Amino acid sequence: MAGGGTTARARLLDELSSVSRRYMASYALFNQAVADHLGLHPTDLQCLNLLTLEGAPVTTGRIAELTGLTTGSATRLVDRLEKAGYVVRERDAADRRKVLVTTVPAKVAEFGRMWERLNGNWSTLFDELDDGQLAVVVGHMRRTVEFSGQQVARLRAGDV
Repeated sequence: MAGGGTTARARLLDELSSVSRRYMASYALFNQAVADHLGLHPTDLQCLNLLTLEGAPVTTGRIAELTGLTTGSATRLVDRLEKAGYVVRERDAADRRKVLVTTVPAKVAEFGRMWERLNGNWSTLFDELDDGQLAVVVGHMRRTVEFSGQQVARLRAGDV
């Protein structure tokens, strides 16, 4: 074994650990800066992001599931997004007992335009990757999302 008993894989895993921590920190700081720019809490910003991916109005319970928040915290989050003009609450036409959270198209479009200005060249980060390499990145991100969700659940359950 080269490197004093350390395998190339072990060195790569060590580097991956360090780079991952920097990646997560840089994204958290970026998220904070965007949230500050919009006058939102960072969690509210990510909830808005998730709502735009849902493609349909959702209940506050669904927002709690998406974010890992309690239903009470999710309700307060929706209150803040509603006050900022990003969402409205509407009765479900099919079940009037249910209240759905709906994004406000004009505000979401404004949000989207800001992302476009920030991420205009985002896809160029992947220009040097072939389709197979890009598929590895996509697979990694999917597994990371799933893993993170499991870790959030463990933290919320006090299982740490």
